Amino acid sequence: MLLRLPGVYPPQEDTWLLADALAAERLGRDSRVLDLCTGTGALSLRAAAIGARYVTAVDISRRAVVTTQLNAILHRHSIRVIQGDLTTPVQDQRFDVVISNPPYVPAHDDVLPTRGVERAWDAGVDGRVLLDRICTHAPRVLAESGVLLIAQSVLSGIEKTQSMLEEQGLSVEVVARAEIPFGRVLSARAALFEARGLIAPGQRTEEIVVLRAAKPSLDKEVM
Repeated sequence: MLLRLPGVYPPQEDTWLLADALAAERLGRDSRVLDLCTGTGALSLRAAAIGARYVTAVDISRRAVVTTQLNAILHRHSIRVIQGDLTTPVQDQRFDVVISNPPYVPAHDDVLPTRGVERAWDAGVDGRVLLDRICTHAPRVLAESGVLLIAQSVLSGIEKTQSMLEEQGLSVEVVARAEIPFGRVLSARAALFEARGLIAPGQRTEEIVVLRAAKPSLDKEVM
């Protein structure tokens, strides 16, 4: 069971797809995990349940921070929860795994909401306002041989995410895919997506993927 304050993104198919990818990683007690855009803290809880002792959850939303703190207490896991903007609060630290299920839904304009439930999914015209920043900044907090796991929709450009991460020196692959029906938000924007050529006429499903980006070890970099 997960508690959720109003306005906090509820775990959905993308959350559980990413959680399964996280479970496939070899996390030990000394693993350091960073959960960006934590929401309810579902992914942080999964990391702790798998066995990671050092889990940090970050979200810019005060309600998400409180929600994650409450869920950590409810499930009896020790999770450090920080209110902040992506990696800014932890830029001097290094993590073995960084996970993120950020807002990635294409919106009418590039003005990001600062309050309300739309904050949990609106991500600019191309859906990449948060994705681009994560691709740039997350690799900087990865430890040697660290892994970034990120979920997104094909509507927000998988190829660009892969290209940006590769430019940061990471090895990138898609490790999970799922075709899911449009929910309320995407259904309301179907005409907008059709006009932009993001979906075919009448299409009412989207593909969600999880990308795994691995940082090479120093030995491989030397070679």
